[in-house]
Formats: sequence, C-alpha cells, structure tokens
Amino acid sequence: MKKLVIVESPAKIKTISKILGNDFRIMSTMGHVMDLPPKKIGVSIEKSGIDIEYVPIKDKDRVIAEICKAAQGADTVFLGPDPDREGEIIAWHIENQIKKASKKSKKIYRIFFNEITAPAINDAIENPGEIDLDKVKAQQARRILDRWVGYEVSPVLWKKISPGLSAGRVQSVALRLVVDREEAIRAFKPEEYWTIDGIFKKKKDSFVAALTHIGKKKLDVKNKKSADKIVADLKKESFVIDSVEDKKRNKNPLAPFMTSSLQQASYNRLGFSVKKTMQVAQKLYEGIPLDDPSTPVALITYMRTDSLRLSDTAIKSARGYISKAYSKEYLPPKANVYGKKGKGKAQDAHEAVRPVNANLTPQSVKRHLSPDEAKLYTLIWQRFVACQMKPAVYAQRVVVIKGGEFIFKATGSTLMFDGFLKVYGVEDDDKDKVKLPADIKAKDPVDLSKIDPKQHFTQPPPRYTEASLVKEMEKEGIGRPSTYSSTLSTIQARDYTKLDEKKRFIPTELGSAVTKLLVENLPHIMDTKFTAHMEEDLDKIAQGDLERDKLLREFYKQFQDDLKKFKGTTKGTAKAAMPTELNCPKCKKQKLNIRFGRSGEFLGCPGFPDCDFTSNFKRTEENKIEIVKTEPPKLLKEKCPKCSEPLRTLTGRFGEFTACSGYPKCKYIKQETAGFKCPKDKGDVVRRVWRGGKFWGCGNYPKCKFAVFDEIEEKKCPKCKLPFLIKKTNKEGQVTLRCSDKECGYIKEAK
Repeated sequence: MKKLVIVESPAKIKTISKILGNDFRIMSTMGHVMDLPPKKIGVSIEKSGIDIEYVPIKDKDRVIAEICKAAQGADTVFLGPDPDREGEIIAWHIENQIKKASKKSKKIYRIFFNEITAPAINDAIENPGEIDLDKVKAQQARRILDRWVGYEVSPVLWKKISPGLSAGRVQSVALRLVVDREEAIRAFKPEEYWTIDGIFKKKKDSFVAALTHIGKKKLDVKNKKSADKIVADLKKESFVIDSVEDKKRNKNPLAPFMTSSLQQASYNRLGFSVKKTMQVAQKLYEGIPLDDPSTPVALITYMRTDSLRLSDTAIKSARGYISKAYSKEYLPPKANVYGKKGKGKAQDAHEAVRPVNANLTPQSVKRHLSPDEAKLYTLIWQRFVACQMKPAVYAQRVVVIKGGEFIFKATGSTLMFDGFLKVYGVEDDDKDKVKLPADIKAKDPVDLSKIDPKQHFTQPPPRYTEASLVKEMEKEGIGRPSTYSSTLSTIQARDYTKLDEKKRFIPTELGSAVTKLLVENLPHIMDTKFTAHMEEDLDKIAQGDLERDKLLREFYKQFQDDLKKFKGTTKGTAKAAMPTELNCPKCKKQKLNIRFGRSGEFLGCPGFPDCDFTSNFKRTEENKIEIVKTEPPKLLKEKCPKCSEPLRTLTGRFGEFTACSGYPKCKYIKQETAGFKCPKDKGDVVRRVWRGGKFWGCGNYPKCKFAVFDEIEEKKCPKCKLPFLIKKTNKEGQVTLRCSDKECGYIKEAK
C-alpha cells in the first residue's frame, strides 16, 4: 500500500515523486483548503474560549475529497506544506479532514524541508514529527485579528467615505507610512546652504578638498553673501599640508539574504517589484528542469524567512567552492556567522535564502533559466558565496590642509584587496573618486588654484520605493516576510496609493482621507509600535510563551471600545470630505471639498443642493489643487453598427467607453467580445463592467445568465473541450489554468 505525501504547491509534485519513487503518492492542496466563512466573521468569544468556524474555500471541496480518499488507501500520511505558520495551518486542516473522513485511525506525520533535494526530502521522511499546535494558534490569532479589523472597520468606511473600501491590520499601517511621508514632504521648507571646495596644486598634481572648518567651528554657510566673503578671505591665505594619515579600512561582506533583504536588493539591483521577486523565487525553490527535462531541480531554499542562519552543510559547500574557485586567499580562517539584532524578531525555523548547491553556478544553469530566473538566481548565489569570503580592504588617505583659520580635508580611497567584492561586485560608493598625489607629506606647501562655492538647498525626505517601504516595515516590525508582497499590492489595488514616474509611492486623496479617519478614530490599530508589539506577541504564541485567547481577548476589548466610538461618529453625519482653499466658481460662496464617489474622487461644492458644482481635479507638484475641465466626447470615424451614426468616446463612472453619438435615440455601446460563443445559448460572450469590477457574460442577458468573474484564457479544456479556461493567480504569484466545470475538474499550472 502506498504512502501519501501532501504538499502545498502542485509544482513540487514531479520533483518529490522522482526523489521518493513509486512507493509514494504525492498530492497537493494547492494552497489553503479551509478558511473563515466569506460572508460572516466566523469568530465568537465565549466564556470557555474563542470559537472559530472554518469552511472549505471555494472550489476546494474536490481537493479535500480527493486527498481524503487517497488517505483512506494509504497506511501512512506525511503532511509537507511549507515550513511556516501558513503551512502549519494547512497541514492541521488536512489532518482534521482526513481524520473526519477515515473510519480507521491513520498514521499521520508532519514533515519539514527547507529545500526540495533528495537529502532534505529523505531526511524529512525518516525523521517525521507532529503538527506544531503553537504555530497553528499563532496563525489563527493573526487570521482572527485581520478578520476583526477588516470586517468591522471596512463597513464604517463605506458609510463615512465611500462603498467598497477596506481596512487591514497591517495594510492600513503600511498605508499610514506612505501618507505620513507625503505629509512630511508637503510640509517641508527647503533651506539654503553653501559648500566651498578648493582645487589645490602640488607641483603638476591637482586634487580637490572640501572646506570643513573655520577655526574650531564647522562650516555653516547660509547665503551667497557669507560665501562670497569667505571666498574673498581664502584668496588672501597661503596653504600648507597640516597632516597626512594613511590607514586601512575593511568593508565586511553582507549577510545572506532573508526575505526582506532579497526583495530590497532585487528591486535596487534588478529593478524587480516585490511581487515579481517572490514569483520568480517560488519557481527557483520548486524546481527548474536542467539536463533532464522530466526532473525539475530545486535551486534555492525556502524564500519566506526572517532567519540569517546557514546550515553547516551550506557553509561547508560555500567554503569548498571559494577555496577551489578563488584560492584560499579569499577564505577566512573561520566561517562567517550572521544574526539579526534584537530579540524575538527572527523566526529561525529555517535558513536564510541561499542556493541549494554552491557548485551550481549561475553560468552553469543559465541556459535552462528564463532571463528573470537567471538574474535572481545569480543575485542569490553571489550573495551566499560572498557572505563566506574575506572583507574587501581599502587603503585610505586623509589629507588636512590649513591656511590661517581655514581647514580643508580630502579623503582618497583605493581598493587593495577585493575580497567578497570579487563575487558580489563593486558598488558605486566603493569606486575610487578622489585621487591624491602619492608623494604628498605634512608641511608641504600647496597652491589654492581655484575656489568653487556651490549653492544647495536641503531636500525633503524621499518618497518610498517598494524596496525602501519594505525596509521601513521591517525596521518598524510591521508585518512579516509572507505579508510584505501582498500588503504592497493591496494598497495599490485599493487605489490608496499610486506610483510616480520614478516608481515611488504617492498616496491618493482617497488613501489620505482613509488614513486620516482611521488615525483619528482607531489610534491603537494605526499605531506602528502597537502593530509591531502585536507581531512580537504572535511570535510568542508560536513559541508557546503566550496564550492565543489571552492576546485576542485583550485586543478585542480595546478594539471594541474604539470601534464603538468610531461607529457613533457616523450617525447622521455627511460623508467625509477634505477641504481645499479653492473657491466654488459657480456660487462664489463656498470653499470646494474633495469628495469620494463610486467613480472616484472629485471636487464638490459643500453648498449642495443649492449649488451643484462638481469637477475633476489634479494636485500639482507644488501641492496645489487645480480644477480640470472635462473634455467633450470625441467623435470617431467608426460608424455605429445599428444606426450608422459616428461612434464617440465618453468617460463614465467606470472609465472610458465607446458608444453611439445618436444617444438617446440609439443606445448602442461597443463591447469587447471573446473569441468563443456562450456555452449555454451560443450567444456572444462580452466584457461587462459593474461596481465590483469586470466580468465576462452572455450578450443575451437577462435571457441567458452565463457569467465568468475570473480572467479567462481562450484555450479549449483538453478534458471536456469547454472553449475556455479560468486563469487563477494565488498569493505567491503562481498561475493555474482550470476548467470552470466542477464536474470536469481539469487544472494545470500555467507556464
């Protein structure tokens, strides 16, 4: 009788099957199988404890049934979802479902592997364990906290601002970081300051030095008048080398990657978004076919981790490769060990993100990888190998020049030994920019050949990029590696933020309004320190140091007190609006407000209904609100197929659309049509829009109510020949194609 192994992702099945052989059957849960009910909170606080209601996720009944059926025919079941809290709850749900469905008791074990290799998989099978209930409770606590905030706060936002808005325990605090940064930028007032450089000559050699002190005071020049006076005084002085200091400076290798640092380096070096980084890393973790197309090979370890730990095997592999490829000159006498600062922040259940095998160099596997996979694997491989190498060594020369009260300083740096930079590369700030004469020494006279005063202005704090926002979230303790990508995606998808031309986050007017309202009314859940403390408490639950229900009860009591007051502010009040300094051009009596409707944000007169002025608007670089006049409809050369009048483009509540210019006599609206007919009545399948988004539906509605609310791929189902497949993307970015007919059940991972 076969042994059954259950994993989280279908992409792992082929690799693990090759490793374990015919005695094992490998099945996948395809992510979570159970969750809180979609249309109610599903959590109740009783005296005896906190009751949680779980239901199968949509379309997962069949997956659960198939796994339970296979488990009944197996003598041993191994649960192998990912080695984190989400994986633990999946394993727990599957174990409960198997026990519920099986008449006889089963041997059910929990197995862990941080890499999909034969040694790791076989070791997991040979040394199975049990489900870690503390980890399960930590995941439950996180899920319940998120459900309470999302389900109980969002409806208040609907009443107070606009329907369809959402709040989130981590999402809303991340948004606050973006909003607070933008407010700091808008409030910033630049201040003038000047720097003064001198170009000095020593025989034929010239070099630049910066004026740093006048007497014992640091240079602090606020205006041109002061700068001009200093320049005039400098011309009267003669200068001499006061001191020359030569020393060595070590630049230590960077730690191996954890999730956040991988996301930041991938963004900064490769230009990958956080979401893209995790999608590509997932493929490298699950396996890529190399020499044998039928056998995927895992290239990296699990990519969701807070840990910087490396196994002894990994360190041995790196050190062996370094001594062979770069000589022992690059190998430190002892292995470099890395750890995170602070206590309780690292979930050290698994290793840092690293290549499975240091000998699988980027060059040796490049031809088997896509360009993006090759770039990310190269980055991970280089960082791992480099972390076990010697520091780079620089020769640093500091020259101090004096003339009367004026002190100049020049610092030159030359790379003497590249160390880890041989693998990880030289950063811009490591390149030698200042050249100093080699024969320079103290007491040598030098000539000031030119004075270069420059005007500057202090700069506001920069907007967050994806990389810097992840760094700030990590620094503040907001969220965890598994949440960074989804959090950044959510605040954009909800139209709370947008990206500027340099791909930096800007809050929308809606995002600012939501944040302002939540900060005023729910100060606890919007406080970064409170959120970080909550993450630490979740870690304590996972470690068995804190009771789940104790944390949830304490949170809920404070949350309900704040929420009650917040709900009370919505009774009998108008929708929230943001005041501006613009006078209403129609009534001339009121200052316009920014309001939020179903079709987005707009300017409106608060004198409604006496004054009904509304308009689109834009915010300028100078942070001023400007009225934007609506463009009239544009006539097209294309004719209406119903009445032959010209078609025209208009802007409606759901965006731009094309319709007949003969309206209201002709009500034709041009629609996007699919390349297949409705499977129910053979009518056209057209793209429709509603307030919840877009969907595909039969053109003969309401006679035919065929509709698909997912993205579609116009490919025939190879099993039942339905003319299209549904395209699904999960939280890790994996794309699957599946048949919409539940009876058919066809599913395949998209390439």
